[in-house]
Amino acid sequence: MNKSNESAYNEKILEKCLPEYLEKDLINLKEGIRNNSKYLDCLINELQGSVNSAFVDGDITQRQCDYLYNKYIRMKTDKTIK
Repeated sequence: MNKSNESAYNEKILEKCLPEYLEKDLINLKEGIRNNSKYLDCLINELQGSVNSAFVDGDITQRQCDYLYNKYIRMKTDKTIK
């Protein structure tokens, strides 16, 4: 498996088995990005709160938390994530 395929595989795994409220906020943000929403800041804040809650409650792992923060809250690309 090359590095690109491995990255895509890891992404699919890290976005699975999320609590329903977190999955909903993630879907809403993705749709907001696709539709060029004027309210992206609100959607990002909603997702951030859900990620925080899910992590504190033990519903997601540290790795999932870091991944979601880097990709969707801080909007870092794979090239900047180490």
